[in-house]
Amino acid sequence: MSDYFGDLESRLREFADVRDWGTFHSPKNLSMALIVEAAELVEHFQWLTEEQSASLPADKRREIGHELADILIYLVRIADRMDIDLPQAVDEKIRINGSRYPADQVRGQSKKYSDY
Repeated sequence: MSDYFGDLESRLREFADVRDWGTFHSPKNLSMALIVEAAELVEHFQWLTEEQSASLPADKRREIGHELADILIYLVRIADRMDIDLPQAVDEKIRINGSRYPADQVRGQSKKYSDY
């Protein structure tokens, strides 16, 4: 795991361990918490136009940053609990997506890879 994610994973594991949260941090529970945080992120954009969503004030952007941090925290905790090297998984997924979505075929389109 990269230095940043390895350090983050260790910090989050220690944070949970000193609070004795290990029994609560099953992959299932962490996944459910992740979805809750993702919903809280979406809530910030609900009913906004595309333009409004792209030009939010600093205080709203800070709140969104906190939601993104919560999402990342849960992702890292799930990866840790499941012994998944998250940066390696991301690199692999980018390679897979590169072959599923060749730039010369999909540029400017938003279809799913199975529709090409």
